[in-house]
Amino acid sequence: MPDDIARWLIERARPLGTLTPGAPTDDLEPLHDILRGVRIVGLGESTHGTSEFFRLKHRIVEFLVREAGFTTFALEASASAVCGLDAYVRHGTGDPAQLVARLGFWTWRTQEMLDLVEWLREHNRGLPEDRRVRFVGVDPQRCADSVKAVAAFLGRVAPAYAAGMPELKMLAQAHPASQPDPEQALMCRAEELVGFLADHQEEFAQCAAADHADRVPEPADDIDQVLEHARILVRAADLVTRSPDLCSGEDSVFAVRDRYMADAVARLVDDNPEGRVVVWAHNGHIAKGMYGEGVPAMGSRLRERYGDAYYALALLFGKGSFLARRGNDIQGLPVRHRIGTGIRSIEARLADAVPGDYYADLRTADPSPEVAPWLHDPQVQRSFGASVPRFVYRFNVAPFVPAKDYDGIAFVARSTCSRMLSSVDS
Repeated sequence: MPDDIARWLIERARPLGTLTPGAPTDDLEPLHDILRGVRIVGLGESTHGTSEFFRLKHRIVEFLVREAGFTTFALEASASAVCGLDAYVRHGTGDPAQLVARLGFWTWRTQEMLDLVEWLREHNRGLPEDRRVRFVGVDPQRCADSVKAVAAFLGRVAPAYAAGMPELKMLAQAHPASQPDPEQALMCRAEELVGFLADHQEEFAQCAAADHADRVPEPADDIDQVLEHARILVRAADLVTRSPDLCSGEDSVFAVRDRYMADAVARLVDDNPEGRVVVWAHNGHIAKGMYGEGVPAMGSRLRERYGDAYYALALLFGKGSFLARRGNDIQGLPVRHRIGTGIRSIEARLADAVPGDYYADLRTADPSPEVAPWLHDPQVQRSFGASVPRFVYRFNVAPFVPAKDYDGIAFVARSTCSRMLSSVDS
């Protein structure tokens, strides 16, 4: 790395004293000024299987909640299943390990995620209801809990209608783009369901109230909650029937998924003018640019809507190991993958410029002529999802422009595998 770029990084790098949650947060204090006026912070990760990323983001969440007044934690996870975790962190209801396992993604079935959930519960304990941090999922896929809630509600108040919509039950196990359909008949059926529930909302609310006289009410008895579950089914059906072809641009499943996630975050912000939201997702989603060719990332939509009130913090690592599934096996267990620092990636340059763990704000005015091209020219970053190709995963890179795609970078020198929960089924 040229000396002028290294010096620029050294001047802006804020060393991280520790990655351990619960530690003093003096090293994070500069975030107060960096995030002044920010309402949404996107916390990224270049792998879904790095323990250090989880722990550092846990630390940052603690800081943002306690010191900066953030009120909502939003996760790249099932909007349907996260309802149970929200009930736990706000009210202590349920078994947290089992609720984490129900999120539907192996990536979150870790001790690190459970530790964060337990911290959120402890933070909320004893606080007034309106000051408790919410736990929200923004991804409409993996909607088994919504299928169950809607089916149970219809079984009580409109069993004949429920019997006429058996195809919606397949959404509980379906994956995005698994049933491409230009006509999107499945989504149309889900939209019909939303219309049916909305048209009979008052009637069904009265039926549910009368039914409570004979049994203990359940969350799914609330017609407003059931309607939201039905809307999740519409989004899930949309994903299931979309094309997987990136060349379809805004119509591809990738673009639609990120649009739905951005819309979910926007609802959280717009519904609470005083609220501030932390969004936990992959670097590809929190980026302010494109997620693949012609596909606007969630972060790009948030930046377009909220401007500088959205801050994207990417997490990168130098070398080490991480968990990921092999190839296209969506059912297999994640395994350890290893990678060195290399010599050509942005990670190699970051490791060479500043030793150890640190973060750097990229929102800077008037960089020198020597530094400006580095910030504004295309480069490559390593990028690993829930699954990676066999053998050639070391070459997995994604194009990006540092100052265009991210507002800041947190760099971890060494990555180790996240710790899968062993007490729950895979």
